[in-house]
Amino acid sequence: MDLGLTGRVAVVAAASQGLGKAVALALAAEGARLAICARGEEALRSTSAEIGGDAFAEVVDVTVEPQVRGFVARVLERFGRIDICVTNAGGPPAKRFENTSLEDWRSAVDLNFMSTLYFARAVLPHMQERRWGRLITLTSMAVLQPVDGLILSNSARSAVRGLVKSLSNEYAPYNVLVNNVCPGYTATERLKKLDVRVSEIPLGRIATPEEIASAVVFLASERASYITGISIPVDGGWTKAL
Repeated sequence: MDLGLTGRVAVVAAASQGLGKAVALALAAEGARLAICARGEEALRSTSAEIGGDAFAEVVDVTVEPQVRGFVARVLERFGRIDICVTNAGGPPAKRFENTSLEDWRSAVDLNFMSTLYFARAVLPHMQERRWGRLITLTSMAVLQPVDGLILSNSARSAVRGLVKSLSNEYAPYNVLVNNVCPGYTATERLKKLDVRVSEIPLGRIATPEEIASAVVFLASERASYITGISIPVDGGWTKAL
């Protein structure tokens, strides 16, 4: 199946490792041109080299709006367009409500909600003008079914889900599709910090980053041209909701 991604320009945040890296490599494998960012320079450069071609990489803290805005501006200067933007950031720490501080809440909102908002504000006007675009957020299955002990993620990432649905309605007339991918337990560094019960996953195993990336690539493609405003779980059946 030709996904129609050859020559498309894709921005992937937090792409130096884990899910972001898997998404960037998968998009590149389909012929997309990549612009990636992350906070860690060494890992970022390594991922950029792995992507190869004319990949563009820049150290960016996604919680700082001027850095996100400047990065997007430089991507546009280099490639002349942005067709796909995949927002991504690490998850907040596992805590129960009684153990959270106000600073924990501010950090979670900055990391997971505001970072998404910053990218949306930077890329959507450009996509609207070109009348083609894909904004895809990476959140968590916790936005569909809250996970015990992850109240920060349950809350801040659920706000992203609301943003996605609202933006999908506003930008649909311009052929800009906005969707949300909700990974389940996945074999990344963050998994070590979570209490995982594999027995609760109907498929009986942890996902690979590449399996999450495949869903993102499909939503970024021409083949997903009539899909917008959804939050799709890629969780091995863990989410129990209809």
